[in-house]
This record gives sequence, C-alpha cells and structure tokens, in this order.
Amino acid sequence: MAHPSYRFTLGADPQAREVIHQELRAYNIERIGPYAYEDIELYAHDGAGQLVGGLFGHSGMGWLYIDYLWLHATQRGAGLGAHLLALAEEEARRRGCVGVFLYTYSFQAPGFYQKQGFEVMGVLEDCPPGHQRLYLKKRLSTL
Repeated sequence: MAHPSYRFTLGADPQAREVIHQELRAYNIERIGPYAYEDIELYAHDGAGQLVGGLFGHSGMGWLYIDYLWLHATQRGAGLGAHLLALAEEEARRRGCVGVFLYTYSFQAPGFYQKQGFEVMGVLEDCPPGHQRLYLKKRLSTL
C-alpha cells in the first residue's frame, strides 16, 4: 500500500537502525532511568572436555532472558539442564534480576521448564505451523 508522503525501504540500513535504536533507548531512559544489557554465557563440558550443554542470553531491565539452552542428546534427562538453569538463576539474582524469561516450542521441552518452576505466560499458535511457541517466565525469590 503506497502512502504519498513517505518513501519506504525494505532491507538493511545500518544508519537507520542506529537512529531507531538510539531514539527508543532515549525514550525508555526518560521513563525508567538508565539501563544496560549484559550478556550471559554458561557452558558445560564433560570430563573429556567435550561441550555437552550450555545456554546464553542477556540480562537487562530487571530480567534474565535466555535465548538458547541446549543439551547433547546423551545428557537429556540426567539433571544437567536443571543444573544449568539453577546456575543461570543464581547469576540472575547476583545481577539484581527479579525473574527469568525464555521461550520454547511445543516440540521441544516445555514440560522440562515447567518442572523447573517456569509458568507459561503466552502462546503463539501455528509457530511453526502445526506447533506452538510458548513464552515462559519464572519469578526469582530473594535469598
């Protein structure tokens, strides 16, 4: 749909992206004060030094966001995933976070996260088609 007063572009534009990033950040700072995001990377290696699991994401605005959590097939169901999440939660508390947020898919392991105390807070149907994307959160207790 054309609009006579504007020119629209689709595709990468690093300069435009930076302007939008700076403007949204300034808007947010006006309302909530300064904030910063800090990456988190946590990896598990077996006795032979092989990578068998890990997670990464970032924290900011009072929450830890887990973007990826992976376990080698031989490690699933053995408690490693729960231990990684517990370590991530410990780091989140150290950073002053009030909770942890992540999403998973219905064909992955939503039950695993629920066993760890996460609750489903939203569902996106047909993402991918025939499945669901589930958004989960866990409020952290203060120790």
